[in-house]
Amino acid sequence: MTWGEYFIVLGSCMVTMLACRVLPLFLLKGRSLPDAVERALGFIPSAAFAALVANDLLSPGMFAAGIWPAAMPLVASAVVVVVAWRTKSLLGCAVAGVVSYALLTLI
Repeated sequence: MTWGEYFIVLGSCMVTMLACRVLPLFLLKGRSLPDAVERALGFIPSAAFAALVANDLLSPGMFAAGIWPAAMPLVASAVVVVVAWRTKSLLGCAVAGVVSYALLTLI
């Protein structure tokens, strides 16, 4: 690929990304969305966060180093789920996750 072709591809990608991010803002400005659409869009942040967490916790080669190194993040995440259910505190979840993972590495 020559530099000219590279800049054509780069420019096309930049224009497409800009259009996908900016055009909806201008087209939907001042309009209200239907309740079903707003409800569906409300699930995007939690779904994206769940995908990031699942990607960190589960991997194809997670048991290559043994059962315990693969189980430590899962046990720590279970502790975080319990703390989240009981306290509903983001700070408490973060502290519980870090502390539980640190303690599990000592075992």
